[in-house]
Amino acid sequence: MKIETIVKAFIAQHRLLDQRKKYLVALSGGADSVALLLLLSGMGYDVEAAHCNFKLRGQESDRDEFFCQSLCQKLQIPFHTIHFDTLSYAELHKISIEMAARELRYRYFENLRKDLNMEGICVAHHSDDNVETLLINLIRGTGFNGLTGMSPQNNRVLRPLLCINRSDIELYLEQKKQDYVTDSTNLTTDFTRNKIRLELIPLLQQINSGAVCNISKTITRLNEASKLLNTTLETLSTQLVHRVFLHRTQCISVSINALLQTSSPEYVLFYIIQPFGFTPAQVEQIASHLHAHTGKHWVSATHTLVIDRGMLLIEPTLAPEELSREMRIPEEGVYVFASDRTFRFTSGIIEAGFAPGKQPHLVHLDKAKVVFPLILRHLHTGDRFVPFGMNASQLISDYLTDRKRSFFDKQHQLVLTDAHNRILWLVGERTDNRFRIENNSKAYLQIEILGDVNLTNQ
Repeated sequence: MKIETIVKAFIAQHRLLDQRKKYLVALSGGADSVALLLLLSGMGYDVEAAHCNFKLRGQESDRDEFFCQSLCQKLQIPFHTIHFDTLSYAELHKISIEMAARELRYRYFENLRKDLNMEGICVAHHSDDNVETLLINLIRGTGFNGLTGMSPQNNRVLRPLLCINRSDIELYLEQKKQDYVTDSTNLTTDFTRNKIRLELIPLLQQINSGAVCNISKTITRLNEASKLLNTTLETLSTQLVHRVFLHRTQCISVSINALLQTSSPEYVLFYIIQPFGFTPAQVEQIASHLHAHTGKHWVSATHTLVIDRGMLLIEPTLAPEELSREMRIPEEGVYVFASDRTFRFTSGIIEAGFAPGKQPHLVHLDKAKVVFPLILRHLHTGDRFVPFGMNASQLISDYLTDRKRSFFDKQHQLVLTDAHNRILWLVGERTDNRFRIENNSKAYLQIEILGDVNLTNQ
């Protein structure tokens, strides 16, 4: 069967391209991208080419750019190119050169696609690339989805050649009498993918000549199986995950008992929490500690997961600068600590019939006992206070534990201290007994949480 027929059927099967829309083709000058450009333009698609010169191979990089430009002139296809200082970018961002080139390439393609109002970016990954990707993921350790290789479509990135292999491409170009350039770094074993391509795959083919073809077929079957698995996992996730809005952020909770009732708790857990940045190694550890004590927690790059009285709770991790933020309150007035946490400090004379506030958002203290300036801050390790109605001091962390407050409650908890660093108020919870209004108190300090209001200090 002709390669054009195979690719055309694959495009139709996955609804990758539309003859009425425009597409960008990533053109390196290598055999794969050259074949992709010829195939799509030959099928009548409206395409333009984009080339990245990463300035990594000296004259060879410039040779590739010149080749791509000449090819597009011959085919009368609009050509776009960009130069990158890839080494400097990699050093600045502390990443590998390979990763730097990938980030720069796809960012440029996406920006160009938007500027040109194009539907998608066509890249030349083929079935051999897919096999390499599966082997890389397998070697590194992966979940089920890592065994399904690359998908025909990933957002705006389209892969019309996943249905053919490198030999098909070389034969097609030979028949077309179309030359291409070869990246000399593809002939070395410096990178993991090249080692797999040049050493591991030939070894597999020595063991079984149909190894690559068989692995490729397995990827197709795994993709179909993943659709069923993901449907089941999504149903379970909907049943297990509850989203609540706490501390001005969205928190998710999962019942540990309900999770353990599933046929594969660890895999269901991986599906639920992997989007929050937790690694497979962390998921494995969490799954083995589901009966751990309340307060045990794990941190990803963006979120924190904590075990709390039979529940798994997940919240975005508070930035260090947020935890260390303090607000100085030099005098009475209105102070905005956060967009929805505004505090008003006022005072007055205690008259007959006065009753101190008993609501979480409104408290009264004996003004004569309070020394300004006050400080509003997050809870510190070792903070103590004397809870209202008691005579002995207590660690605030113990007090909150007794009140069944979670790890996240403690992280978000604010305290108000005076000039002598004495805690006046565990905000929203309880005042300190040392500052209570008594029978001989003459004036009160009123502190009120106003919520989200547009007020300024006065």
